[in-house]
Amino acid sequence: MQCSGSCNDMSGDSSSVSHLSVAMTTTQGEMMTTGGSDVTSSSSGDTAYYFACAVLMIGVVGSAANGLVLYALIASKQHKKHELIVNQNVLDLYSCLFLIITYGMKLFKIRLTGSLGYWLCMLLYSENLLWCGVYGSFVNLTVIAAERYVKVVHPIWSKKTLRRWMIYSAIVFVWISSFAHQMAVAFVSSAIIDGRCYGYVMWKNPADGVAYGIFYFLAAYVVVLIIFIFCYGKILLAIRRQASVMARHSAATNTQTQQSNQIQANVIKTMISVCVFYAIAWLPENVYFFLMSLRLNLTFLDSGYYVVLFIAFLYICVNLTVSQPICSD
Repeated sequence: MQCSGSCNDMSGDSSSVSHLSVAMTTTQGEMMTTGGSDVTSSSSGDTAYYFACAVLMIGVVGSAANGLVLYALIASKQHKKHELIVNQNVLDLYSCLFLIITYGMKLFKIRLTGSLGYWLCMLLYSENLLWCGVYGSFVNLTVIAAERYVKVVHPIWSKKTLRRWMIYSAIVFVWISSFAHQMAVAFVSSAIIDGRCYGYVMWKNPADGVAYGIFYFLAAYVVVLIIFIFCYGKILLAIRRQASVMARHSAATNTQTQQSNQIQANVIKTMISVCVFYAIAWLPENVYFFLMSLRLNLTFLDSGYYVVLFIAFLYICVNLTVSQPICSD
């Protein structure tokens, strides 16, 4: 989800902070004063400053890496065969670019006022636009897993039923659903106080924040992993059955066997890299946010939170494994 601009204002007054619901940010919690960025006024501010610089480096590296992969897919004409994989790289590139824009702006002290300040808070300082891309990436990964499952486990049905317009419709759904979800949450839980932006923490009813924290943990982590395990597990079992049949069949050629083994190896490689890397990278942040949603004594200014958020952001720029299709069309 997002970074919460919920930092207890590093130099702010306690009356403002008291309005911030306990740790309720919609997603990857947050770092420095969301909206001001008076990041040098305290030791926690120094940590936030260095964290922002590190995140900027992640954004630069991730933009370059995803840009190169996207260029390679287009240059090799693979973008016409694997539209969902191209969409995944576009989403990751989008996320990395907004990682640069968002955290670049956070390094400057800007007092947010008027309509311009309001929109800067709602769209950039709250990290709304950034997490629209991240959330879309989650959804697109599950769509890719489902598409591969259908093509490998139910090949005859997929050839008869699966059409290109369905793929494009899925891509449109990914973008619309991610923006609709994030925008809705951002606008009802973000606000400007004393010129500073507090994103995803200003829930009118604290119970709503708790409910959303639980929902986010289940939807963005548990359900995604279940889909990964189910789809890739079924794919692996189907390919093993096919390989076993071909090995027993007297007419099976060495070339067919080698191709089957290669496909199986690619399935295993992709399944492990996508599922395990996703599970490891997002588990700390999701657990931290979930515990905060239960109103425990945790904040977005703790050094531990910077660590788990850094790992989550790192996933954005190195999530390139899906660029290697595991099934031949």
